[in-house]
Amino acid sequence: MPKRRWALLLLIIPFVSVLYPDWYSRLQPELAGIPFFVWYQFAMVVLGVIITIGVYALEAARQ
Repeated sequence: MPKRRWALLLLIIPFVSVLYPDWYSRLQPELAGIPFFVWYQFAMVVLGVIITIGVYALEAARQ
């Protein structure tokens, strides 16, 4: 029986965080003059990369 691959569920986080634009479609708070809408999306890209690397490392260690 294969083990559950719970780490793969972490990949849902970046997807869900940008799924509904009404959550983040505003101008405030700004970060260095960049509207929230823009820097939030960049932050989710970075978060997605970090989570993907983490999941890859967990899956590689499992095998």
